[in-house]
Amino acid sequence: MNSKTNKYSSKYIGRFAPSPTGPLHFGSLIAAIASYLDARANNGVWLVRMEDLDPPREDEGAAEKILDQLIAVKLQWDEEVLFQSTRLENYEDALKILTDNNYCFECACTRPQIKAMGSVYDGRCRDRPTPPREKFAIRVRVEDRSIDFEDLVQGNYQQNLKKEVGDFVILRKDKLYAYQLAVIVDDAFQDVTHIIRGYDLIDSTPRQIYLQQLLGYHTPIYGHIPVIVNNQGQKLSKQHFADPIDVNNGAKLIHQALKFLNLNPPEINSSAPCSEQLAWGIENWDVQAVPKLANIKENPLEIE
Repeated sequence: MNSKTNKYSSKYIGRFAPSPTGPLHFGSLIAAIASYLDARANNGVWLVRMEDLDPPREDEGAAEKILDQLIAVKLQWDEEVLFQSTRLENYEDALKILTDNNYCFECACTRPQIKAMGSVYDGRCRDRPTPPREKFAIRVRVEDRSIDFEDLVQGNYQQNLKKEVGDFVILRKDKLYAYQLAVIVDDAFQDVTHIIRGYDLIDSTPRQIYLQQLLGYHTPIYGHIPVIVNNQGQKLSKQHFADPIDVNNGAKLIHQALKFLNLNPPEINSSAPCSEQLAWGIENWDVQAVPKLANIKENPLEIE
């Protein structure tokens, strides 16, 4: 299914894939640094992909701002940035394969209806006799079996899709492709072998593995790092008014990120240039040292 030939001799290809809903905040910077360090420490390739598939949520100019922020703190990627908005035909092709093989179906259920199911979709539209008259999404049929994987940070993770998630959406009612489908199509296209990202996405990983199996894609190795939360226990995000990083404080930000990742950088390094600190991080990277907590509060890592 992968139409691209791997031109790299490296067996490791990692990626950082932000959504342009706003500039990078400290939580997203940590995810970028963790994936960058893991790739470079393994003599691998590090790619940047812009997940710009949800125009109503995106800020004008945010993609360019994110790339500028990465460059300012010396997180340099390999190859051209891939924008998901240029890949719609590829998602359509994958959807057609799933549809032709009867792996999915049309569903007009509303969010209140799904909430009434206990937030686990119960398959009620699987065998409906006629197509819905109202707007509908397309869902993938799941099986009653456990999908598990060995996470580099969290260890073994298991999920029964039917009991814990239910049939899930791959094309939304507004006809935008869902994250679960687009991300695995692009990971396969870019030959991604390792994915280091936030713990908030670990729950999505079994769905992605399931789609990879249906489409005959390889399954990358995953590692999910803790996410930073505010005092209300909310993940740092634009929705929760997280401040964008100040690249003028780049050296301090890198140092704090290395501390967050439990690498114990020397305090004397806190004022060293970003490139020097990242080089130190590559030399001392240990994915097993990353905290296994799902969430870590923001306050201990505030930049003065």
